[in-house]
Amino acid sequence: MKSVARTLLILAITALAVTAQKRAMTAEDLWAMKRIGSFDLSPDGSLIAFDVTTYDINQNKGNTDIYLVNSDGTNLRPLKATPENESAPKFSPDGKSIAYEYKGQIWLCDLNGGNDRQLTDIYTGASGMVWSKDGKKILFVSEVYPDCPDQNCNEQRDQQKEESKVKARMITELMFRSWNRWRGEKRSHLFLYDLDKNEYYDLIQGSKSDVPPVDLGSVQDYTFSPDGKEVAFVMNTDKMPAISTNNDVFVINLEDVKKGTPAPYKKISVSQGNDNQPVYSPDGKFIAFRSMKRAGFEADKQNIMIYNRASGSLTNITEKIDLSAGQIVWSPDGKYIYFDAANEIYNSVYRVNVSNGNLLMFVKDGVNNSMIISKDGEEIFFKRQKTTMPYEIFALKTNGGGIRKITDINGELLAGIEFNEPETFRSEGAEGAKVQSILIKPPFFDPNKKYPLLFLIHGGPQGHWSDDFHYRWNLQMFAAGGYVVVAPNPRGSTGYGQKFVDEISGDWGGKVYIDLMNAYDYALDNYKFIDYKNTFAAGASYGGYMINWILGHTDRFNALVCHAGVFNLESMYGTTEELWFPEWEFKGTPWTNRPLYELWSPHRYADKFKTPTLVIHGANDFRVPEGQAFELFTTLQRKGVPSKFLYFPDEYHFVTKPQNALLWWKTIFDWLDEYKK
Repeated sequence: MKSVARTLLILAITALAVTAQKRAMTAEDLWAMKRIGSFDLSPDGSLIAFDVTTYDINQNKGNTDIYLVNSDGTNLRPLKATPENESAPKFSPDGKSIAYEYKGQIWLCDLNGGNDRQLTDIYTGASGMVWSKDGKKILFVSEVYPDCPDQNCNEQRDQQKEESKVKARMITELMFRSWNRWRGEKRSHLFLYDLDKNEYYDLIQGSKSDVPPVDLGSVQDYTFSPDGKEVAFVMNTDKMPAISTNNDVFVINLEDVKKGTPAPYKKISVSQGNDNQPVYSPDGKFIAFRSMKRAGFEADKQNIMIYNRASGSLTNITEKIDLSAGQIVWSPDGKYIYFDAANEIYNSVYRVNVSNGNLLMFVKDGVNNSMIISKDGEEIFFKRQKTTMPYEIFALKTNGGGIRKITDINGELLAGIEFNEPETFRSEGAEGAKVQSILIKPPFFDPNKKYPLLFLIHGGPQGHWSDDFHYRWNLQMFAAGGYVVVAPNPRGSTGYGQKFVDEISGDWGGKVYIDLMNAYDYALDNYKFIDYKNTFAAGASYGGYMINWILGHTDRFNALVCHAGVFNLESMYGTTEELWFPEWEFKGTPWTNRPLYELWSPHRYADKFKTPTLVIHGANDFRVPEGQAFELFTTLQRKGVPSKFLYFPDEYHFVTKPQNALLWWKTIFDWLDEYKK
């Protein structure tokens, strides 16, 4: 008995020592973590190539390298690791070489990283490579002047612009900006490169449309048929893409392709909504793609359609499944399609039977995506993350044999950080709806203490807080500041059925506001370790909108943080780029439905603003333009409401530079600390 007691004592002391060595996460830790991007599986299933981005805070930039690892997780080694960026590895179909992107072109190397050979040499650059099955052709995209017949013309046009003393733009159409860039005259075109002939073909020569589309595309919007005789791709041909979500799927018979002329293409999708991500069945008889039914709505349910290449018929195999499909992957035998989908706070993996629509869930928890299935169909390789783990590569047996972890590139760093697993609770929202919230306790949590509450509101609004490791709005990082974090998924959130998503449109400050405040009340009433005297709220994009709405509708929070938030719906309409979004959400334009814009615009309730507010915005944010922050901050200052404005002249909708991000975190925590009671 004494030996057992002694053993238990030693184990307890060891556990305490391990805990004592851990620490709360810092913003510097976020930028010290390696970030896995794309990956590929060798044809024989023995190797995985993947790219990893690391950041240097002092240099204020990142660098991307390529690594190899055996598919059983052994023998991790660098393939390409230089001060330049190498990314997007793709095994050749014979498995003997790896293509990758480097200095704006596509290169090849052997499996040891040697014998480099430049595959493309095109003036306008090449990216997004896709192999044909026989390895004799590739697809890639490149930004060109649509009316230029060749690369010499593109080079001359660029040179003329560079040498011109006049930098003015003549803008004649929408959309002239997107997210954080001016579109200019160039368009992204799809190119075919025949390696045997050493010839390039612009498959949409002369078109003013983009492939992939400017927005609302998928993980892959162009691909070869298995026999290499056809190409499927996605493009929006509407005259005004700023008001259109009508991406469509097209096919080109490569026998009709001739150099210097546009190839004839055929549209196979029929919906006026968003169609994308064509994927050929292994036998080449069908094309699966995602499809939204409703025109103008970017967050409609993504159904999986099956196009019969022989008959031209279309079948919706997820019509009765209330899930919105993410990536779609055929099983090698063509009987099933695997897909990921938002599922409450997770992004789960499912399998649907193509012939009868029967559904099976493969992985529920965590956030899972970027699937590749082995040729024998026995394993799915995918990326997986949780709030306690950034993306790593995992594998899953399709016979139900369980999940195994392949990479662990941040394991050593994470081992020294104290995390609490996310919890969830459900509260009653408007009209009796059940609203799920994530709750994360601060590190080294003591149930006998009181902690301030940080109430986080997600963007979208058709998005959701999930069990992921976000490098900007990281729930664990907010908790590491000593806060109990509550992150609700109110109306508009994905993962709870399409009806729940739909019920925010036209009602931005209505049911969703009740959902949020009821979740806030539930947390205060049911978690006695929350200090009700010290509660704060923060959000970005639509979350920032809701912070501004809260400003005019309650004074229950000590202080607020609004990042890239919408303030004035009418001026927002006139300066944003994707007009389909406000026109759907507010049922028209400001001149056809002004009452709805006025009803839900936070600026109209400025007379009630009292709560101290930190405003954050980037100059290159064209989604929610900087004027929204100017109007908000001017209003706060003019009313005498305590406020500060953190303005980034070199950022957009997101904060992407390491030193800017460190300032972002410090400013937010300092602001919240200032208003603790």
